[in-house]
Amino acid sequence: MSETALPAAPHIVIFDSGVGGLSILQAARQQLPHCRFSYLSDNGGFPYGNKPANQVIERACQVLEAFAAQVQDVDIYVVACNTASTLALPRLRRHFTRPVVGVVPAIKPAAEISKNRYIGLLATPGTVKRSYTKRLIQEFAHDCQTVCVGSSALVELAERKLRQRPVDSQELLAILAPLLTASKTNPTPDRLDTLVLACTHFPLLAAEIQQVLGEHIRLIDSGSAIARRIEYWTERIEPIGLDPKLPTYAWFTKTAPEIAELSAALPAFGFSESRILR
Repeated sequence: MSETALPAAPHIVIFDSGVGGLSILQAARQQLPHCRFSYLSDNGGFPYGNKPANQVIERACQVLEAFAAQVQDVDIYVVACNTASTLALPRLRRHFTRPVVGVVPAIKPAAEISKNRYIGLLATPGTVKRSYTKRLIQEFAHDCQTVCVGSSALVELAERKLRQRPVDSQELLAILAPLLTASKTNPTPDRLDTLVLACTHFPLLAAEIQQVLGEHIRLIDSGSAIARRIEYWTERIEPIGLDPKLPTYAWFTKTAPEIAELSAALPAFGFSESRILR
């Protein structure tokens, strides 16, 4: 007697230049436990935050198109990188027939929950400077004092943490100091009550950031909002239909020592094996 076929489970790939997108993956798995997830890290092009816009667009599109050619049962693509989302989404959506979901800095919800109308934005330097971010602040937080801090070093701290290396508390304190110190852009730091973690790497350091800033500052990121958007599409598409029991992997674009260092962390995100994209 043949075994009853299981219904197809939507297959979702979460893409980032490094490991930051794993924070989006955590939120998505929690909300959508019936889905299949793959993770794609462009460690060969990491980091994106300090690269020219045209280079980020070309690289992100090249990597995702190569992945689609090798893994042909993807139902939803998630660009879990603020830099790539703000730059490459239009081109990716023109190329793929399946849904492409991007991430947006959680400025709107931060402004909605801030009691003091005083919020912080912690992002990569490129995201802080980008006109897209400035438009979000003007549209959704125009009545708030907004303190923007850009850091590439914080991305590196998150990467090191997942490779089982200790987080340097003094280095973290130096990065967050502009949020705690009075300045022209931060005249009354004691009133800051909400902080947007506007890089997907940063939620991986949420506990450490909270410890430095104090419990009175609420941290907010895009994870749950992106999970809801993924859920929206899972309810509106017909899965391609491969076996939901098929294994999925954490993929990388370059063989490197850090992949072995990440091996201890990957099972916590649902992956027992990594592969290299060819």
